Amino acid sequence: MEGGAGTRRRPSDSEGEETAPAPRVPPPGRQGAHWKNAVGFWILGLCNNFSYVVMLSAAHDILRHERTSGNQSHAVLLADILPTLVIKLLAPLGLHLLPYSPRVLVSGVCSAGSFVLVAFSHSVGTSLCGVVLASISSGLGEVTFLSLTAFYPSPVISWWSSGTGGAGLLGALSYLGLTQAGLSPQHTLLSMLGIPCLLLASYFLVLTSPEPQDPGGEDEAEATARQPLIGSEAQQSASAPGSSLSFRERWTVFKGLLCYIVPLVLVYFAEYFINQGLFELLFFRNTSLSHAQQYRWYQMLYQAGVFVSRSSLRCCHIRFTWALALLQCLNLAFLLVDVLLNFLPSIYLVFLIILYEGLLGGAAYVNTFHNIAVETSDKHREFAMAATCISDTLGISLSGVVALPLHDFLCSLP
Repeated sequence: MEGGAGTRRRPSDSEGEETAPAPRVPPPGRQGAHWKNAVGFWILGLCNNFSYVVMLSAAHDILRHERTSGNQSHAVLLADILPTLVIKLLAPLGLHLLPYSPRVLVSGVCSAGSFVLVAFSHSVGTSLCGVVLASISSGLGEVTFLSLTAFYPSPVISWWSSGTGGAGLLGALSYLGLTQAGLSPQHTLLSMLGIPCLLLASYFLVLTSPEPQDPGGEDEAEATARQPLIGSEAQQSASAPGSSLSFRERWTVFKGLLCYIVPLVLVYFAEYFINQGLFELLFFRNTSLSHAQQYRWYQMLYQAGVFVSRSSLRCCHIRFTWALALLQCLNLAFLLVDVLLNFLPSIYLVFLIILYEGLLGGAAYVNTFHNIAVETSDKHREFAMAATCISDTLGISLSGVVALPLHDFLCSLP
C-alpha cells in the first residue's frame, strides 16, 4: 500500500504468486476469511451510506419544523454535496499518505456527530452542520473503502456495492418506520448511533488482513486484459505495487480512466437530474395517491432498483458502461418530454421507468469499479479506485446546477 497506509499492507507480486489450478476458488482454509471479508465490506457499504440517508431525511424534517424558506433547501443540497466533492477531488493527490485506520475513525466520528447534531438541532445552522458532517463521513468513507478493495479479492467490490445500495432502501425504511411507530425524530436519530459503531466494528474486527494473493485472483490470460487503462510509460514502472506514484504516472493512469469516469458522470447527471428536477413534477391526479405519496413511491422504487442492480454483479457483468450512460440520458429525455406534454396515461408506467432508472444507475456504479479492478495493475489500482470516486459526486453536482433552475422554470410555466 502506498506511503503510510497503515497495517493493511499488500505483499509484493513475487511473494504472492499462486499456482492453484482454479485461482478464483478460495482454498478450503481461506473460506472463512473469504466470507468474513464479503460480510465486512457489505456492512461497510451499508453503514457508510446508511447514516447519510437517514440524517439527510431528518435534517429536512427539522428545516420544515423551522418553517424555513425554499432557499434553505438549496443550502441543504450545497452542504450535502460540496464537502464530498472537495474530499473526492483532493483524495487522489494525497489522501494515500494518511493510514486507513485514522480515516475510518474520522468517518465514524463524523457519522455519529451528524446524528447528534441533527437530533439536538434547534436552528438551521446546526442542522446544516449535521449535513456537512454526514457528507464528510460518506465521502471520506467511500474513497477509503473503495481504495481498500485494491488489497482484497475483486469480489468484495460487489459486496461493497450491494451494501451501499441496501443503505438507501433500509435507511429510508428504518427512519420512516420508527417515526411512524411513535418515536420522535430526535429519539429515532439517537437510536441509530449504533450504525457508526457497527462500521468501526466491521473494519477493525470483521475484515481480515489481505492475503498474499492477487486481488482478482485471476489467471495469466486475465492479467493481460489490464492493458487498456495503463499507458506504456506507467507500465514500465509498475513493478512495485506499494511504491509511490509520481505525478506523471498519476496523470497517465487518470487519462486511461476517463473511459470509465465520463460514462459514470453522465449516468449520475441524468439520474439526479430526474430525481432533483422532475420527480415533483411527475404528478398524476387520476390516482388515489397524494402528491407526497407519489413522490415517496418514486424514491422507494428508485432505491429498490439501485439495490438490485448493485447486487447483480455475479449474475450480469457489463463491460461497456457507455451503453448505460446512453440509456440513462434517453430516460431523462423521455421523462422531461412527459413533464412538458403529459402524455403518459398512468402513474404505473412512471413507476416502471423510475425502477429502470435505478437499475441503470446501480449497474453503472458496480460495473465501473469492477472493470477498473480487473483492468489495472496492482500498483495503480488503489489510486484508480480513489480517482474514479469523483464520478458520482461530480455528476450529482452538475445535475444540481442545471436541474434546480430548470425545476423552478417548469413550475412557472402556465
